[in-house]
Amino acid sequence: MTQLETADHGALRADMVRALYKEDAIVSEAVAAAFTAVPRHRFAPEATLEAAYNLHGILPVKKDEHGLNMSVISAAHLQGVMLEQAGIKPGMRVLEIGSGGYNAALIQELVGPGGEVISLDIDRDVIDRARQNLDDTGYGQVKTIVADAETVVADLGQFDRIIATVATWDIPPSWIAALAEDGRLVTPLTVCGTTRSVAFERDGEDLVSLSYKLCHFVPMQGEGAAPDRKVMLRDGVALQTDNDQVPLDAKALGRALAGERLEKWSGAAYDLPDELEWFMTLNLKSPARLHAGQDVIDAGLVEPSAKLGVAALVSEDSFAYRTRRANPDTGTAGFESGVVAHGPQAEELAEQYAVLLREWAADYQRRGAAIIRYVPGAAPAQLPQGSARKRHGYVTVAWV
Repeated sequence: MTQLETADHGALRADMVRALYKEDAIVSEAVAAAFTAVPRHRFAPEATLEAAYNLHGILPVKKDEHGLNMSVISAAHLQGVMLEQAGIKPGMRVLEIGSGGYNAALIQELVGPGGEVISLDIDRDVIDRARQNLDDTGYGQVKTIVADAETVVADLGQFDRIIATVATWDIPPSWIAALAEDGRLVTPLTVCGTTRSVAFERDGEDLVSLSYKLCHFVPMQGEGAAPDRKVMLRDGVALQTDNDQVPLDAKALGRALAGERLEKWSGAAYDLPDELEWFMTLNLKSPARLHAGQDVIDAGLVEPSAKLGVAALVSEDSFAYRTRRANPDTGTAGFESGVVAHGPQAEELAEQYAVLLREWAADYQRRGAAIIRYVPGAAPAQLPQGSARKRHGYVTVAWV
C-alpha cells in the first residue's frame, strides 16, 4: 500500500474541494460543503485514494463483456459543475437518473433532512452497489429504485430538480410531466454524438436552457437509448450519426476517403473548440461524426481532430470535416480553422463547411452563445436551421 493510500482522506477531500474552486467547478459554499462531507472513496472501494480524489477521473462501477464502461461514478469536476447548474436548495425533492451512490449522497447533503432524494437506475447490480454504499456511509435516507427511466418517472410524483447522470438522446414526456412548474432539469443532452450538460427550466410547454457545459457520459440504456447508425470507411475510420436522413453509404464514402484529399482554409480563427463543435453539429445540413484511430491519424490519412470525434458534413459519396493549422495572423488563438474534404462533391461540401466556420468566428466565438430549446410533441416536417429531430420532440438552438 502506498503512502498516499494510507494518507488522511479528509485532507485529500479538502485538497479536491480547493482544486474544484480553483477550476470554477464549484462556486457556492453549499456545494463545497457537500463535497467536503461525503467520503468519495467509500463509494469506490476498489480504487486507490489517488484515483478516488482525482478531479477529472471517472470511477468504473460496471463494465460490459468487452470491458467497456456501462456505469461509472462521474469525475468530481463534472459532478460539481452539474450540481451548480442544478441550484439545489434545502427541502427540495430531487430525482437522480443513473445511479452510483456518491452523487446521490452529495444531493442529500444539499437538500438536508427536510428534503428527499431518489436515485434510479435500470441496472439491478448498479443499484445494489449504490444501496450498500449509501447505507454504509450514513445516507440510508436516499431512496433507490430499479426501473427504466423512460416511462416510470411520471409515476414518482413531482420533483423540484431532476438530474440525469447518463447521456440522454431525448427528453421523455414522463420527465417533463414530473418536473415542478418552477423546477429544473439538468441532463447531458446528446445531438449527433455531441453531448452537453444542459440546465433546463420550463418556458410554457417547452424547456429552455439556463446554461450548458461540455461533458462526457456513458449512454442511456433501455427504451431511451439513442439510435445509432455507423459505417466503417476502412479499419480505424468510422462515420456515425443518429439522424436517419443522413446518407451513410460505406462503399461510396470509403472510396472517397481512399481518393484525393482537398483542403480549404477559412481565414477564421480557431478557438474554443467545444463551442465551435456544438455550433457545427447543430448547423450542418447533413451531420455525422467522424472517428479515427491513432494509427490512421499517424499515417496522415485523417486529421487529429477525428481522434475524439469531429463534426462531419456528409453526402451520398463525399464528406468534409474540420481541421486547423498554425497561423498567428488569425487572432489570439494562433490557429486557423480549415476543412478537409474527400469525394466528388468535396469542393462544394468544403465551402459549405467553411462558411459556417467563418460565421461562428465572426459572430459567436465566445462561451454561452447558444440558447437551447427543447420542444416536445410532433416536430414540423421542415425543421428550422440549428435544430435536431428527436423521438418525442425536437431540439432547436438560437445563437445570440
